[in-house]
Amino acid sequence: MKIFSEIKQIQKFISQLKDENQTVGFVPTMGALHQGHLSLVAEALANNDVAVVSIFVNPTQFDNAEDLEKYPRTLEKDADLLKTLSEDILIYAPSVADIYATKVEAEHFSFDGLEHEMEGKFRNGHFDGVGTIVKRLFEIVTPDNAYFGEKDFQQLAIIKKLVEKYHIPVTINGCKIHREANGLAMSSRNTRLKTAYRNAAPFIYETLQTANEKFGTKSANKVTEWVYQTFAKHDLLELEYFIIADIETLKTVKRKSNKKNYRAFIAVYADDIRLIDNIALK
Repeated sequence: MKIFSEIKQIQKFISQLKDENQTVGFVPTMGALHQGHLSLVAEALANNDVAVVSIFVNPTQFDNAEDLEKYPRTLEKDADLLKTLSEDILIYAPSVADIYATKVEAEHFSFDGLEHEMEGKFRNGHFDGVGTIVKRLFEIVTPDNAYFGEKDFQQLAIIKKLVEKYHIPVTINGCKIHREANGLAMSSRNTRLKTAYRNAAPFIYETLQTANEKFGTKSANKVTEWVYQTFAKHDLLELEYFIIADIETLKTVKRKSNKKNYRAFIAVYADDIRLIDNIALK
């Protein structure tokens, strides 16, 4: 397993691979890897000659300095976990200076309004940070294919829009949400949950499943009201938002249409840990 920390190193190596007509699959991560990440890497390995995993905690996509400081950094453990899939995975683990040089600042993007919905309303500047780092990583790694989980469905939509608007020659692949046995969507933040909150957290997915059932016979507004009322009664989990949105525009649905597809999106605080999830609606 090769670990690169500098742009020049990995670009030289990937250039040699491209000269040999090898395809490159790429999985950008912030580390603290879990089985959800591994499922993305497995897709990259299965569908490309070489898989590259970046491990970089990107400062410009955090609107909360404390969250950035507390975010787990476990490079050695991450490398060992990746080895369980393949010894041939390439890891790119740059420093902040390697990515941003002297100015740690996000570029400003327009994603045709996708950035103003859901997470964009609650995390100021978040998607400018996401766009900045993903665009930069694509320029460095020059992958043929890149893999992202649907847990961050809004992020996935925005990255597809980024590739479209900037004519970046990479195919974006969305992969299904990987869940723990109790239904909780896998996240690096789950490791920080205190026992009581970890035990309570599966309630998030249970609520989404029930909302999906209700959406078959009730209006989006009625389902949304029910979710808010349900969380208002919960002792440990605090609902930040629940939204039923059109999967194309990510705008909140006002009236259902059989010609459109919808997803339910949720953000919940378990103590000081923020958890997100979503589900496709029938």
